[in-house]
Parts: sequence; C-alpha cells; structure tokens
Amino acid sequence: MKRNIKHLVAIFVGLMLVMGSAAARPTKAPVPPQPVPPAPDMEMIDHCPMHHMAMQPVNFVSVKSCYVPAMEAYVLVDSIDCAVDLLVREGGELRRVGRFVTDVYKGRHDLKNILRPVSVSVMGDKMVVLASSQKDSSYLAFVSMSPVECLEEDGFDTLKAVSIVGLSNSSYAFNFNVEDGEIAIVGKNPVGYDLNFVDVSNGLENAVAGSRFHYHVPKQSERIQASDPHGGGLALVAICVVFFALVCICFIMKGYGAAIMKVQDRKSKKAVAKGEAIAPTKSKDVAGEVYAAIAAAIYAYEQDLHDEEDTVITIQKVERAWTPWNAKFYNMNQYFSTRK
Repeated sequence: MKRNIKHLVAIFVGLMLVMGSAAARPTKAPVPPQPVPPAPDMEMIDHCPMHHMAMQPVNFVSVKSCYVPAMEAYVLVDSIDCAVDLLVREGGELRRVGRFVTDVYKGRHDLKNILRPVSVSVMGDKMVVLASSQKDSSYLAFVSMSPVECLEEDGFDTLKAVSIVGLSNSSYAFNFNVEDGEIAIVGKNPVGYDLNFVDVSNGLENAVAGSRFHYHVPKQSERIQASDPHGGGLALVAICVVFFALVCICFIMKGYGAAIMKVQDRKSKKAVAKGEAIAPTKSKDVAGEVYAAIAAAIYAYEQDLHDEEDTVITIQKVERAWTPWNAKFYNMNQYFSTRK
C-alpha cells in the first residue's frame, strides 16, 4: 500500500512539473505565409557590374593599422598613449610625421571614460579615427594628413581633426558606404546593440550624425514576464520544485534508515554466529525480580527521607546554686584556686 502511494506521489509531481514548464514556455505567434518572390533573371544578373559586390557581405572589423600606397605611409594605432601615428617610409626606416591624440590620459583616474582609438582607416587625404571608451561614449574624427595642417606641440607634429562626430554609445568598428555617402558604425551598450550612421555626402569636413538604430536584447526576466505576465506558471513551477525536493529528501532519509538497520542486523547476526553474548535491549528479556528490587529500593528511599522527632522539651531547671559547668574546683589551674 505504501509503495503504491509513493508511486502516485511521484507521478503527480512529474505531471505538475510538465504542466508548469508548459505554462512558462513562451508562446510563439503564428507566422503568416510570406509571398515567394519571383526568381531573378540570371542573364541580367551576370551582366550587372555591381552583382558580385552587392552579393558580398559587409564585415565590420576593428582595424588597428592601414597602409596608404600614394604616400607610402602607415597609419598605426597606439592604444597605450591613446593616439594614432602617421609613419612615412624613408629609405630603410620609418619616420613619424604626425600624431593625433584621441584623449589625454595623464593624471586621470576615471579609466573607463578615457577615449582610446579602436579602429582607423583612410579616405582620400583624411584619416578616419574611431575612438571609444569602455562605458557609453565614442566619436568619429576626420583627421587631415596634410603637412600644412600639422602643428608642432610637445616635440612632435600633432595632426588636426577637421571634423568630429560624437556618439552616445560605445563603438568598436565602422565601414564606408560610398554609394549612399555615409559611414556605418557598430556599437554596443549594457542593454543591447547600436548602429549609427554618419552622413558624409557633403564632404568629410561637413560630416554630421545621421540615423541611429538600437536593438534591445531582452533579459531572461523580461522573457519570462512576456510569456507569463501574471506569474502563475512561475509560481507553479516553484511550488512543484519545492515539493519534489521534499519528496526526494523523504525518500533519501527512509533509504538511509533502512540501510543502517540492515547493517546493524548483519552485525548482530555475525556476533550470534561467533557465539558472543548480546546485551538484552527489549523489556521482555528483563526478569520480574529486577522490577521488584527497583520498587522496594524506591519505597525505602522515600520512607527514610526524614525522621519523626519528639517535640517534648527535656531541659529541666536545677535548684542548686552551682552546676558542674561553673564549679570553681573544676578549673584547670589548681595553683590559683588554692587558698593560703
């Protein structure tokens, strides 16, 4: 009977868990059938000059260095000094002809707010520098590489930015879209991803911030709230889990007790087989004389706790003037008591 009850309880707990998980699972809205687009003409696609370029995906990769063949120069990112260096090859050596500092880091303690260069590129005679911090700020700078606009500061040539576009998120890569005259910048924030566009159709000197798109990555709590707004499924699952844990604990404790009893029985059987005396542990093995002796001892103890004493006063008054307690001839020093 007990075994059947255990099986029924286990089946009930399993059904409750299945029902709770089904209730907490987000329901998917039915997807309407999409119309199938007509198949393109392959002959026209093959003769299209932009076909191969349009079919290739656009990758956003952070670039730390690039080479400019027209100037035989290299643009390198120095993330330690928060700067971008312009190096020119002269003979067998490289000489730095300019540096663009993205942010001043000396004497600062807010390291997460320092704008460090994360990606560089070259567009015409301008360097495109993307600088970003670890928190929620970045900017895209267009820096002139012309020696005329180089300024002499701190012992090296400092390149000047002709325009800077600030962004309100942390960015890590950008890419050019020459046809639309814009630059796409990919960034992220604590709650999702951002895609910013900078309009450069009027020239790099007149670059302005364009449209911005944000994708919010839903958290697990938001997903549960969307699928179970009233919290009924979550409460059901929590209750089932608690009861299932309690049932498991009960089974474990009962199994542990049964195992201990089996071990003790096995030890007692081994002791009996070896002829060892086993101390009696049950009340029926105790003789009746033992109980009688215990009862007699308890009765005698209770009777002898206090003696009954007579309350008659036995002190009597003596008529004589002296008593052995104050007799002079009982003094210890006989010399002083002898009269001369």
